[in-house]
Amino acid sequence: MNYNHLRYFSVLAQVEHYTVAAARLGISQPSLSAAIRSLENEIGVVLFEKVGRNVRLTQEGRFFQEKVDAAIGDLGAAVQTLMNSRDQAPIVIRLGFISGSIQGAVAQEMAQYLQTERRARLHLTEGSAKDLMDLLRQEKLDMALVDVSVRDRSLHFRKLNQKDFCVAVPVGHPLSGQETLRAADLTIYPQIGFSHSMDRSFENWASNPGQRDHFVCQVNSAASALSLVSAGVGVTIIPTNCMVPDPNIRYIPLKNRHQALYMCIVYDRWLEPPVWDFAERLVAAMREDETA
Repeated sequence: MNYNHLRYFSVLAQVEHYTVAAARLGISQPSLSAAIRSLENEIGVVLFEKVGRNVRLTQEGRFFQEKVDAAIGDLGAAVQTLMNSRDQAPIVIRLGFISGSIQGAVAQEMAQYLQTERRARLHLTEGSAKDLMDLLRQEKLDMALVDVSVRDRSLHFRKLNQKDFCVAVPVGHPLSGQETLRAADLTIYPQIGFSHSMDRSFENWASNPGQRDHFVCQVNSAASALSLVSAGVGVTIIPTNCMVPDPNIRYIPLKNRHQALYMCIVYDRWLEPPVWDFAERLVAAMREDETA
């Protein structure tokens, strides 16, 4: 049933005059007449009867007017409620991130955004780049900070900045006296695989039968990897921005190892304007931080 036809009927029922009703509705009289005929044909009931140049509601028409007016009133109230709540409802932003990426400029931008946009709520998910991209495809995230870009037409990557790496070794470890290290220097020592894609060594080295036995475990966050290093379990590679002071750990720069960080979103997926604005602000903040 056409909503406009019901609205036209309601106005005509009030004034019982086609010319006046058409003027009030801002449509032509023939259009109003056609709409009423269509409505009567649809429900199989005569709603108006002619009285001279005017019309008058039939008994069935008066019954229908009462129900239609009530329904239009309820619908209008519902629309107004939704419009009012739109300006008060929280803005939920679902952001995925790899370990170590929410620091510095990112954390500062988040704090500023939450201060200026009081309705904003951040739902944060930490994980590997692969897991975060899967969540994006499943529409469980709006955006993600990842450290790899893949050839996937469903995803769009925007480069934000580039990070360096270091090796975390226990104090007193045979490597702890080195000023710099290369990835190959680690292969004879027990290693902690850090399964976030900034450290691809676990997959690469573990696939080599000659090195596989040197990996004692694999963890999902930088904090877990560093805890194990501090306890003397092994060594690990982490981004320099994941370093935390620990008297039991020495951090040694890793040569020729860099990794870019990207903002990843899904192509052609519509985002609420506040969510898109947040993504743009993060991109701008991180790129500015990179050039500072």
